[in-house]
Amino acid sequence: MSQHAVLSAGAKAWRSFNCPRSELRLDLTLGCGQTFRWRETSNGHWTGVMGGRVWTLTQTDDALWYHTYGSQGCPATEDKRKRRGGAEPAQLAKRSKPMVAVKEERDCDQDLGVVNSKWDGSEEKVLRDYFQLNVPLGELYREWASVDHHFKDIANMFTGVRMLRQDPTECLFSFICTSNNHISRIQGMIERLCVKLGAPLCQLDGTPYHDFPSIQALADSTVEACLRDLGFGYRARFLQQSARQILDSHGPDWLLSLRRAPYLEARDALRTLPGVGLKVADCVCLMSLDKACALPVDTHMWQIAQRDYRYSVATGRKSLTDKVYQDIGDFFRKLWGSHAGWAHSVLFCADLKKFQKLKELPIKKEEGTEVKVELEESTEDVKNGDKGSRQKAKIINPKGLVKKEGSKKS
Repeated sequence: MSQHAVLSAGAKAWRSFNCPRSELRLDLTLGCGQTFRWRETSNGHWTGVMGGRVWTLTQTDDALWYHTYGSQGCPATEDKRKRRGGAEPAQLAKRSKPMVAVKEERDCDQDLGVVNSKWDGSEEKVLRDYFQLNVPLGELYREWASVDHHFKDIANMFTGVRMLRQDPTECLFSFICTSNNHISRIQGMIERLCVKLGAPLCQLDGTPYHDFPSIQALADSTVEACLRDLGFGYRARFLQQSARQILDSHGPDWLLSLRRAPYLEARDALRTLPGVGLKVADCVCLMSLDKACALPVDTHMWQIAQRDYRYSVATGRKSLTDKVYQDIGDFFRKLWGSHAGWAHSVLFCADLKKFQKLKELPIKKEEGTEVKVELEESTEDVKNGDKGSRQKAKIINPKGLVKKEGSKKS
């Protein structure tokens, strides 16, 4: 059985290029909820599907390492790829056993080896585009920190958070699934969607990997019932109807064409689709359509604005109106500038529960013992319902003594 590649097993099957962690951190970038198809398959190794291929990525302090897996002509895979163009979407949707294609693929496992010898030089270009490595992230961090003291407080703890440049089809239909949902459940839904309707690519350690479905496959009239059976609920209708509307009114290349449109024009165009509101449209603009100023606002970001920036507009409201949404976005765009959406994602990432351990910072070593700074909330602020507006630095010294020092945040 083919296995997930691990760098420690030998670098011969890998390629790399210079990319310091300050410019890209895989754990933060791939785990903060802007994409749902990457998994940490071993310590520091992330495996996912991008551009119709399966990749495993890992990094050292100054380099990004990557490995791709090839199907090498597996009949089941080749047949499935032919169908991605939309010739037989109904057959895909009606398939009663979602694992049939994977079962057929097992006969080809011997062709899906870990070592992919067909390096054609394009992989690095694909990765540089996907992670937008042409954008100098370190310079942006310094610029944001110079105008935003709160950002400066967390910048050193959450370096390397980049915006991905995803395929617009995958990005749009993934984020339609995010309404009233959480990251782990969204990941499961997207995987079921791909297994059911996407082309099989390979199988590693018993885990099947599939490409994201085409718009043609998603637009088929049988898809809604199929996805309801997979637990998509009301979102199933939005997926099918949006795909059908794109094909009937615009054509399959319409989403890509929005990369050339101005931000507000692209956002308004996306909002004509079923299931696409302001937040989903902004996510798609920011994460796949090259609109770096797009700034998705949900209740989570609304809380950050009120808690950390004393943003008082609409305080006490229980729902986020379109006007408040726009006002919050404009507030941060004025503060952070042309790449406001990137800065927003750093704060969003820093506020996720899964990354809170990063807020315990080593600051120096003394006699072989690390001195750490751990941020903790002020008891007074928590009682006043203003959690996070002020923090105390808890300094843990080599002798285990604790010293607290108040620090009011701007």
